[in-house]
Amino acid sequence: MATEVPEQVPADEIKSMSIADSESQDQPASSSSPSVPLSLDERYNLLRSIAEECIQEDELKNLLDKKGEPICYDGFEPSGRMHIAQGVLKAINVNKMIAAGCRVKIWIADWFAQLNNKMGGDLNKIETVGKYFIEIWRSVGMNLDSGKVEFLWSSKEINARSHEYWPRVMDIARKNKLSRIIRCSQIMGRTDQEELTAAQILYPCMQCADIFFLQADICQLGMDQRKVNVLAREYCDDIKKKNKPIILSHHMLPGLQQGQEKMSKSDLSSSIFMEDEEAEVNTKIKKAYCPPEQVEGNPCLEYVQYLIFPWFHEFTVECSEKNGGYRTFKEFEELSAAYAKGEVHPGDLKPSLAKALNRILEPVRSHFKNDKAAKQLLQSVKNYRVTR
Repeated sequence: MATEVPEQVPADEIKSMSIADSESQDQPASSSSPSVPLSLDERYNLLRSIAEECIQEDELKNLLDKKGEPICYDGFEPSGRMHIAQGVLKAINVNKMIAAGCRVKIWIADWFAQLNNKMGGDLNKIETVGKYFIEIWRSVGMNLDSGKVEFLWSSKEINARSHEYWPRVMDIARKNKLSRIIRCSQIMGRTDQEELTAAQILYPCMQCADIFFLQADICQLGMDQRKVNVLAREYCDDIKKKNKPIILSHHMLPGLQQGQEKMSKSDLSSSIFMEDEEAEVNTKIKKAYCPPEQVEGNPCLEYVQYLIFPWFHEFTVECSEKNGGYRTFKEFEELSAAYAKGEVHPGDLKPSLAKALNRILEPVRSHFKNDKAAKQLLQSVKNYRVTR
């Protein structure tokens, strides 16, 4: 059972929470829409830079050419404290989508979290976590003032248009074998070898239906969601739908320790959380796996590549004068080459990374310390037990 908390945050207080100054110098460069309209190629390149994989590139370019404001879909299960892979990376990607002229629908998958037994299946706790997530993105610099980002609660939207939603779910279920649906279990953080509940069999059919329900042109989720997005494209063949959803799958940031493929909310040693104190960030990075002269499989270098460079467009390694002094890199390839040659040592890389991460996280920490309702909301989330 999940731990009870003494008091829930009133909904009206959630709505009135203040947010960090959007003009802060430490906000991502892509946090505001460009004053000069981007060309087709510039819009394409900006969206393509989000993804480790794009299915299909020619379809993406054609979509941008034919549709002025494509709809991008992302979604999340409210399932505990937010780590930097979910907080910082999503803010970067959403801001890029807005700058490329897209509208972004973020699906707050509360029913899905319940199906997947997050927060012990308690919808009240799941809702509290969802509100906490939104406050994180506001305070870190996601461009919510643009009017181009819409947060939609799955339970409310599905109930309001159930006559559209459930026939689609049923049709997807009818057109696919059980084995095909089970192969999508990765989207829930599970494997196809696990014994799944009936609810977890329903989940992929519903997530596939979400894409059509939200009229999404682009699915922008992590590589771990790839299989269900491909299922949606296959379903388009089944129903003879010409315009398939384009898949932009972003890279999954690894955990802090060796061999951890991604950050885990249930394993505190694997993650940096969005409201971690400066000292906690410093300690976690200091203990992180960072083998000298090894670029592949080095989580510290991946954080620099996928978080620091997109945010600041440069990275400064602070060395002593004896070891060459300060050195600023403008491209990740330049840094990785220097690291592979031993010109940059883990003992210099790590504190420089921690300093940059703390610059990004400081507005979040400040918000949750100084805003009474936000502070209470965070305490509620911290008191919940993470369930799998």
